[in-house]
Amino acid sequence: QLQASGGGLVQAGGSLRLSCAASGRTFTLYTMNWFRQAPGKVREFVALIGTSAGSTSYADSVKGRFTISRDNAQNTVYLQMNSLKPEDTAVYYCASPRRSYYYSASLDDMDYWGKGTLVTVSS
Repeated sequence: QLQASGGGLVQAGGSLRLSCAASGRTFTLYTMNWFRQAPGKVREFVALIGTSAGSTSYADSVKGRFTISRDNAQNTVYLQMNSLKPEDTAVYYCASPRRSYYYSASLDDMDYWGKGTLVTVSS
């Protein structure tokens, strides 16, 4: 089970930190991902982190502004979002594949999804 939180309304240039709490399986065995879906658009990949926190990957649109991290002791993954832009407005979802150690940024490979948290960036 995945539960995302931390969304809200922020002005352009501001920051937010999203959290995703995981439960129900051994957190350390699974990669964790963030996706987002803007109004009227398809869901897209944002960032992922491997079981080893040193393995990360980002969409080009957020590279250098967003940072994904994980706290294995707390079974939680974070997305620190800085220098936010109005085009970052979306519902943000955390997701994870069923297979352990499976490193993928593909939406189709995700088996577990959180409910999403809304981020609104005003200009």
